[in-house]
Amino acid sequence: MISSLRRGPVRAFAYLVTGVLTGAPLLAGLLVLGVVGVALTPLLVGLPLLVLLALSGVPVGVLERRRLRLAGPASAVPGPPDRGSPHRTPDESGLAAWARLRLTEPATWRELAYTVLLASVLWPLDLLVLTAAIAVPAAMIGAPVQLALSGGDTRVVKLWPVDSYASAALCAATGAVLLLLLLWPLDRYARARAALARLLLAPREAEQRLAEVTRSRARLVAAFEAERRRIERDLHDGAQQRLVALGMNLGLLRLDAPPELAGRLAAAQRESEQVLLELRELIHGIHPQVLADYGLGDAIADAADRSAVPVEVAVELPRFEEPVESAVYFAVREALANVGRHSGAGQARITGGHARGRLRVEVRDDGRGGADPARGSGLTGLADRLAALDGTLTVTSPAGGPTVLCLEIPCLPR
Repeated sequence: MISSLRRGPVRAFAYLVTGVLTGAPLLAGLLVLGVVGVALTPLLVGLPLLVLLALSGVPVGVLERRRLRLAGPASAVPGPPDRGSPHRTPDESGLAAWARLRLTEPATWRELAYTVLLASVLWPLDLLVLTAAIAVPAAMIGAPVQLALSGGDTRVVKLWPVDSYASAALCAATGAVLLLLLLWPLDRYARARAALARLLLAPREAEQRLAEVTRSRARLVAAFEAERRRIERDLHDGAQQRLVALGMNLGLLRLDAPPELAGRLAAAQRESEQVLLELRELIHGIHPQVLADYGLGDAIADAADRSAVPVEVAVELPRFEEPVESAVYFAVREALANVGRHSGAGQARITGGHARGRLRVEVRDDGRGGADPARGSGLTGLADRLAALDGTLTVTSPAGGPTVLCLEIPCLPR
């Protein structure tokens, strides 16, 4: 308990002093950015400066959340508990993607409000409290020293005249008592000040849940891809190799079998070859080798070649991360399967490209239309899978056609 009381004023002093050292230069920086940005806005040069001004609260928020440790643990300070950063991690790399995400987050604007408050109100108030609680009593305690240096007459903090060592000693004693009395209010003020900072800078419960959902969603996508590759590997290295060996053994048995048994063995061998072909098609459907080796563009072209309806392909796509390529490929395959089964179309067309950080692929057919993803077309599950990557799947299919499936995913080439 005594140790905590001793540490409290020290923490409060450190927290308030660093607040003054942070707020004073921050005020100058905000004024420069604001004045220069507004002045240069007609020339469009000031717009980046104004964006920088809007984002200035983000680094200030990082610094202030670290500085809150000086005020003591969150349990000792009123207000919301510390929960780390309120910001999400961008799904794309690059400064532009980071800035776009930050400008849309409520936490960014709370941090900007706190930054303006710190630069204009809080640090002068911190300085005033430190002066009243520490500087004035310290000057009174140093009255004997000031009297000795002055040569016989001085004024403590320019207010109280001291002309003898007796009055200087009385002033010093009064300053010591005053310092001890003001340590508790100093600590209370620092805690209230820290509570205000936590109120504005700590992440809200909804932001915390959103961040956790984003992280868990990424883990689910990664787990799904790992499980899919495991199944593909087990089928390729296990069941497929056994079927190949079975076909070879049946072929060898035919050489030595009597005529009446050779026919049956030939039929069994043909059946094993058919099963092997179907298994290879199944493995190809799980994750086609052309997708892994050559990328999404060639994989879409390969899927178009296998379609029951003639498909024209016009896509120019770089390589992307594996979850993105896999999700888009299976969405296109499902769309082509629906075209062949339900649309009555005579032709389909696939277009795609990547621009402004977004991958966009469109599948269009000239069928009868009237497609509804809610009726079990298989697209609902694919839409959920795209949503795990922050992507969207849109189906436009008026009666009489045409049907257009459009999918978009924010991503960058690898």
